[in-house]
Amino acid sequence: MKKKHASAADFVACRDLLRCGSRSFYAASFLLPQRFRDPAMALYAFCRIADDAIDCVGDDPVLQADALEMLYDRLERIYAGRPVDDPADRALADVVVELAMPKRLLEALLEGFEWDAQGRRYEDISGVYAYSARVAGTVGAMMAALMGARTEALTARACDLGVAMQITNICRDVGEDARNGRLYLPRDWMREAGIDPDVWLENPVFNDALASVIQRMLETADMLYQRADAGIAGLPMGCRAGINAARYLYAEIGRQLQRQGLDSISRRAVVSPQRKIQLLAPILGKAVLTSRAITAPPLEETRFLVDAVVAATPKPAVGGVGGRVMWVLELFESLEERERALEVR
Repeated sequence: MKKKHASAADFVACRDLLRCGSRSFYAASFLLPQRFRDPAMALYAFCRIADDAIDCVGDDPVLQADALEMLYDRLERIYAGRPVDDPADRALADVVVELAMPKRLLEALLEGFEWDAQGRRYEDISGVYAYSARVAGTVGAMMAALMGARTEALTARACDLGVAMQITNICRDVGEDARNGRLYLPRDWMREAGIDPDVWLENPVFNDALASVIQRMLETADMLYQRADAGIAGLPMGCRAGINAARYLYAEIGRQLQRQGLDSISRRAVVSPQRKIQLLAPILGKAVLTSRAITAPPLEETRFLVDAVVAATPKPAVGGVGGRVMWVLELFESLEERERALEVR
């Protein structure tokens, strides 16, 4: 019997953290089956804590290095079964064991924060993919693993979705990032459009040349959203609605940006509540589509995440599927035990 670190109250604390600090994820989580909701919140709570730990120290490189060291230490303790005295850490210590969650995924997330702290530059779209794999592809891979969609093909599509969402974020936040001295657009694409990236950063303005780069990025995101559709159709039926909703609502940010002329310098693209409601019914309808063929290999920049999930997945017993079936049954039993504990708290 594996030692449990978290109480029902710890998972409630994770919910409360996300209710205040990550309202979009908190709302979307209610479209997930109950058995997956609390593990997802535990994972996302740690991601939220890590993000906040870096943000709160500002641009001081010494403080950033200290914050990252602290986060790596917390992660080590979680995987060693000795979490610090914090509800999110205790909850995650149980979840990573129950779900066979690869440590490499959470390490990669912290690497993404480290790249931000270093002010890393992204010369080409491969560099943007590599960054996006860490700060968002990791979340896609974790959600796929959590839902039991752990094949190479399904994990690759989950990573595609995370990278597509991050590219959408990059397009939406070009002006805000630039005013903070950050640039996530591929520098070679900017030069091809006639823009010197360093000169532009000194005075970030919107023009037709920049619009062409943002449009090119949105087209790249759309390609990845389309690839992700095959993976969403391969998820457990009860999980498709929530992930499909996130996919289409996020892609709508790109559509809104196009409607405002691709100008993300002078204003930020926001999808109105009314538009979200308009999208919701057809999105949920699409969630029950049957699976389709998955043929595209993983992006090279996300392959290490895919390999980590596949390698950590318990293998079937020799000569049959018994081992795999037993692992799934044990996983569901563990998740159902937590549901019952929460119901009686």
